[in-house]
Amino acid sequence: MELALTARSIADRTILEVGGEIDVYTAPALREKIVTLVEAGSMILIVDLTHVEFLDSTGLGVLVGGLKRLRSLGGTFCVVCDQERLLNIFRITGLDRVFTIYDSVEIASAAIAGQAG
Repeated sequence: MELALTARSIADRTILEVGGEIDVYTAPALREKIVTLVEAGSMILIVDLTHVEFLDSTGLGVLVGGLKRLRSLGGTFCVVCDQERLLNIFRITGLDRVFTIYDSVEIASAAIAGQAG
């Protein structure tokens, strides 16, 4: 399976929709996309994993790297995930305490807007 990456902007937020599998083979493309978005000025990044079918440790590492990169610039990085099997991966690794995880892009976007206001 391939990795699908689509970025769109809503107000000051960038939503990165990810689909397919994030593994050792596809993770470099995700890393490059996150780096490109941050370098282009995205300071609020919502990574939407609702269409991800598989996530391994390499993919988790890319997400952690993106979080660190954006936080070092004073930005916001959050994850949207509504799939129990992926949420379990975040829980097992303890990353559910590192990432802010929302059920939908709309909820994430509203929460971020509320933090800014």
